[in-house]
Amino acid sequence: MDVTPLRIDQITIPDAAPRSVTILGSTGSVGCNTVELIEKNPELFTVEALTANVNVQLLADQARRLKSKSAVLADPAGYQDLKRALAGTNIHVAAGPNAIIEAAEQPADWVMASIVGAAGLKPTLSAVRRGATIGLANKECLVSAGDVFVREVSDHNATLIPVDSEHSAIFQVFDFDNAERVHRVILTASGGPFRESTLAEMESVTPEQAVAHPNWDMGAKISVDSATMMNKGLELIEAFHLFPVSSDQIEILVHPQSVIHSMVDYVDGSVLAQLGTPDMRTPIAYALAWPKRMSTSAPRLELEEIATLTFEAPDPVRFPALSLARQALEIGGAAPTVLNAANEVAVGHFLNKRIGFLDIVRIVEETLNATTATRLGNLDDVTEADGEGRRNAEDLISEL
Repeated sequence: MDVTPLRIDQITIPDAAPRSVTILGSTGSVGCNTVELIEKNPELFTVEALTANVNVQLLADQARRLKSKSAVLADPAGYQDLKRALAGTNIHVAAGPNAIIEAAEQPADWVMASIVGAAGLKPTLSAVRRGATIGLANKECLVSAGDVFVREVSDHNATLIPVDSEHSAIFQVFDFDNAERVHRVILTASGGPFRESTLAEMESVTPEQAVAHPNWDMGAKISVDSATMMNKGLELIEAFHLFPVSSDQIEILVHPQSVIHSMVDYVDGSVLAQLGTPDMRTPIAYALAWPKRMSTSAPRLELEEIATLTFEAPDPVRFPALSLARQALEIGGAAPTVLNAANEVAVGHFLNKRIGFLDIVRIVEETLNATTATRLGNLDDVTEADGEGRRNAEDLISEL
């Protein structure tokens, strides 16, 4: 693949405080943690806009507490409820998909892109196109639209700072000035709640069991992705676009304690790792304050209490999502887009108890195998490929 990954070290951020911030997806797990950090450091930030999908009350509460200029709901049906909830304030209220995009276009210095799934692509691109600094928590932007998204970032002189704990860790220890001296990048994975389960046991996994992650507090969709290890496959594709390494230089290692968040292995045998407690406030704070650091209330890492760190290779038989993601990356074109689209559809039906846990990756594999590697030239191509992947996945599920 002839793709030039982003140089995310080439970043210029105004040093003046306070920094204005927009949070796309403020009521989700990452968004709520971002709100908490801003609320505890009011002298460092002002809030331009907050957006949510359907959670009117939490969005209104956040907007009041942070004195946001705007509060925007994706669901138009909630507009009147949001307007009533914010009556008596000067907070601008809007609703609908276009309103989310307009919120991203508001002149914030820094934008948290934390809308889950492909729904976050268009708003994030709107922020990119005005040259904003993006805290990227929505991995689907790079998975679904990798080359297109990278080109937009470059063309508009925007800035990406990774928020996923793994990519934040790599960013903190990667020597961009000597990238040719990097031997490999190692993404660590907790292994999820079913790391030691048999395939027979996973056949009967319930949504309630799948969302109960042993280490991280995440939303339902991401928790299921972690349980299937599709999340790590998506992160592999994201890492390829973020860092100047080839796909075969990216490896995955299961590390159940989630203390080492990722590593960079150099040609001289040195391995640099970033460690911390499994708390998303740490990578979010790193992105919010970069190039400086800000304090958080995340628990301190006490290695003597943990005592033992263990590692193992992922099992490709019980967790085939990893191989599927690597296959999609190697195929290129629309393959990662279809992979992500089919996974979103399958996870949604699993959470609604329409299909079984192991059906998720089966559906993704069958959808991916039925897809031709169409080139992605622009956002319309991404949208078309995403739609086709979703339709094919829905058709396969309807036949079960």
